[in-house]
Amino acid sequence: MSGSPRPRLGIFGGTFDPPHLGHLILAGEALAQLKLQQILFVLTADPPHKQHRQITPVEDRLALLEAALDGQPGFALSRVEIDRPGPHYVVDSLHLLAEEFPDHDLVYLIGGDSLESLPTWHRPPDFLAALAALGVMRRPGTDYHLDDLERTLPGLRAKLEFIDAPLLEIASREVRQRVAEGGHFRNYLPQKVFDLILARNLYR
Repeated sequence: MSGSPRPRLGIFGGTFDPPHLGHLILAGEALAQLKLQQILFVLTADPPHKQHRQITPVEDRLALLEAALDGQPGFALSRVEIDRPGPHYVVDSLHLLAEEFPDHDLVYLIGGDSLESLPTWHRPPDFLAALAALGVMRRPGTDYHLDDLERTLPGLRAKLEFIDAPLLEIASREVRQRVAEGGHFRNYLPQKVFDLILARNLYR
């Protein structure tokens, strides 16, 4: 007699500079559609692919993410990339999370753009092996080159689970630019994140 299925834990990584409503809406869709027990937001303190870019100090981004997740059932913050030195690679974080949650299946959440670039990630076969599933937020009408990706990363197709996500043209980069230019940005953010950006005078 087989045991009950293992709970599924969603992993949503990013610099969250700042976290916006699009992040929360997409995570909510993933939680429901992929039947996840919880989603861990993994704040990347030192992303290898953004070494050339100035990033808001991790203390500020952590405070913003805590504000965004406050009072959000099903969402939690992980410090797996905050409490160790960088640069931080996803595959290493997944191995640490597997040790922290040995009774869970890990489901990593990415956007469609990241799916196409997956072969360029750090140790992509090991990344794929560490996952029970790869949740891809699919934009309406998008076509992916799955045959090419499968040839490069055998076993990828079997782990793909698509999330039908609403088309949300919100980007952290645009929010930062609007704040810097004194433009309208209030409606892109949770109230507590908006208040904290003003209180700390961020992105000016």
